[in-house]
Amino acid sequence: MTGHSSTPAQLTGHRAFSRTFSQGRLTLGFVAPLEGYPHGPAPTLANHAAMVRLVDDVGISALWLRDVPFYDPQSGDVAQILDHMVYAGWLAAVTRNIAIGTARIVAPLRDPLIVAKQTASADQLFGGRFLLGLASGDRSAEYPAFGIGFHTRAERYREALDIIRTVTEQPFPLHESRRYGRLDGSLDLVPKPAASRLPTIAIGRAGQELPWLGANMDAWIWHGSDARRMTDIIPQWRDVTATHGFKPYGYGTWFDLDRDPDAPIQHGRVLRGGRHALIEFWQSQQLAGISHIVLNLKPTLRPAEDILDEIGSHVIPHFPSHRPEEVEVVQ
Repeated sequence: MTGHSSTPAQLTGHRAFSRTFSQGRLTLGFVAPLEGYPHGPAPTLANHAAMVRLVDDVGISALWLRDVPFYDPQSGDVAQILDHMVYAGWLAAVTRNIAIGTARIVAPLRDPLIVAKQTASADQLFGGRFLLGLASGDRSAEYPAFGIGFHTRAERYREALDIIRTVTEQPFPLHESRRYGRLDGSLDLVPKPAASRLPTIAIGRAGQELPWLGANMDAWIWHGSDARRMTDIIPQWRDVTATHGFKPYGYGTWFDLDRDPDAPIQHGRVLRGGRHALIEFWQSQQLAGISHIVLNLKPTLRPAEDILDEIGSHVIPHFPSHRPEEVEVVQ
């Protein structure tokens, strides 16, 4: 276990974390790209500047980017196509308030020192609007391309997190890892994050036991095939985080908003329904302890702009983004 078990109380001044996570209140985020592409692996990215400005304007709390380096026909989805960190920088330039997070960086496939440099730089340039989501990756076909054994991903994940936290939080650190490099105290990674440290969020289980996630991560975003079951694990999560203070829990799901506002929810692999039923459903999940829900529009046939307009007008007032102190974005 790593030695970093401090609580999210240290992140209350972090703009993105405070905007997205608050005890007893639920917020909504979306996965980029903001369009449906149900019949193929790749989005068009048409009008994506206008779409990200729209989610920023309507008050969505966070926009999440996925780390998918290759097209694997067995997986059938290439996310936003563009490199997640390059795209994050572009998104920061065309938005003002929305948090921008990675859901997920595949930590075992990335050099943790480079990830630390990129993400601390992003946090500075975004004015504290960056959320670092890390996963172990579930696409086994990618691992041989990087010369890494798929069976090592859980251990690599733990080591990568330890390195990222060490070099972004400590000046001139001493550190040695089994699978990565060695720091002898003569080097200091710059820049450091905008706040006291980067928020680190587990995306999925990352091959780890729940107590380890509860002790070492600032938040956890899970995923599953049925949104109704996403509250089942909350008692266990509360048990493993009880001595660490409030640590948010949320989930991601494929999503489609029915044109009929009174349509009932159709549960399953895709969460689909009218806004009235969804508001009621999410209110019940808020009471159960869910802090954030990440919605992926891939399966929708409806124009994403229509969905986002409806969400902004009728749903977000029930689940508003939190309002941390505004800071100036570095130009």
